[in-house]
Amino acid sequence: MKRLISAALTILVVGIILSGLTIMFAGASSGDFVPSSISAGDTAWMLAAAALVMIMTPAVGLFYGGGVRSKNVSTVINQSIIILALISVQWVLFGYSLAFGTDIGGIIGGTNFMGLNGVGYAPNPVYASTIPQLVYMIFQAMFAIITPALIIGAFAERVKLRALVIFTLVWATFVYDPIAHWVWGAGGWAHQLGILDFAGGTVVHVSAGFSALAAVILIGRRFDVKPRQETPASNIPLVLIGGALLWFGWFGFNAGSALGASPLAASAFVVTNTAAAAGGLTWFFLSWAEKKKPSSMSAATGAVCGLVAITPASGFVGPISALAIGTITGLATYLALYWLHNYTRIDDTLGVWPAHGIGGFVGALLTGIFAEKVINVSGNNGLLFGNSGQFGIQALVVTVAACYAFIVTYVIVWIINRTVGFRVTEEEEREGLDLAESGEIGHLD
Repeated sequence: MKRLISAALTILVVGIILSGLTIMFAGASSGDFVPSSISAGDTAWMLAAAALVMIMTPAVGLFYGGGVRSKNVSTVINQSIIILALISVQWVLFGYSLAFGTDIGGIIGGTNFMGLNGVGYAPNPVYASTIPQLVYMIFQAMFAIITPALIIGAFAERVKLRALVIFTLVWATFVYDPIAHWVWGAGGWAHQLGILDFAGGTVVHVSAGFSALAAVILIGRRFDVKPRQETPASNIPLVLIGGALLWFGWFGFNAGSALGASPLAASAFVVTNTAAAAGGLTWFFLSWAEKKKPSSMSAATGAVCGLVAITPASGFVGPISALAIGTITGLATYLALYWLHNYTRIDDTLGVWPAHGIGGFVGALLTGIFAEKVINVSGNNGLLFGNSGQFGIQALVVTVAACYAFIVTYVIVWIINRTVGFRVTEEEEREGLDLAESGEIGHLD
């Protein structure tokens, strides 16, 4: 009873503080009129795209939840929902400003958009000239939300919810927001250099994948899983449903990054589907060759790897290039997972580093090979079309981003380990986090 009263009083104080801030920011995110430059069609598409990307975060929960053991299913799904709520608030308060506010030294955005101050009905012509900045903000919020949700699959089955909450907020602020500003923010050093990252290959997938690797190296293996031991998925249909929803939502992820209902959006939509299919088939046949039986889970995982790969390239390449990107990255990610599982002691529970770290890295490099300016005049040609310099830019930026994400995440996890502790006890881990953490059984055997 005392803990409930204490929590209620804390929330009441927060509510009072937020009520005071309402007066400070009154009208800051609205406006007295709808500017004539606003396109109703573009706005409608971008709101739909934002909704598509939003559904991807609980889809990640389903995809991961079906892949863990039955004693941890509801915990993993719940973690994705908690992250959705946490980053929604962080983005409004200061995350959007750090990523897209006035540039500070090419490294981070300023505080001018804190609390969505000045983010209203009028477009921000620097980022999207035909939709309200409020729409651009909420579309970008969905990217910020799903990125830390991708990480949870790496250390699934062994972390405290309290530690995950702290990690998510700190990681989004010190890893995601700066990298988003580097690549997409006006004045960001990678943006100025000419990086091609249409929908977040570096910002989302490389940052999540290499952060996941750093976290699991420091957190350590699960107590009851030996090296090279496979833990069976508890619910394969749940994995397939999650994978299908991710494929569906990815159309908003990539085609939405055209920032309007345009021919470029149509092109991004087509190549997204094409690369997903190529990646899924690549994994399907490789798994069939290795295990002598066709695996439905491998096809779903490979499709996700194909989607990861095409993300940076989706606004710069055509369908045949998308086939090549999905196939090449499908092979690279499959071999990376095989190596990680069979030749290291690293316990990346659901293969986040191979799928997102390697998938995003290879996809970014291939963007520098296959990009065509004829598809997007705002882009550039890649190596195959006479511009070898673009490949060098891609390699430099993605390497810096991967190293930054790995190092900063390692520091964040180390600090959390030394303070609140990142892992549950061995007894709780063996019992399963559904009972140990939430007291709710998510899956009855």
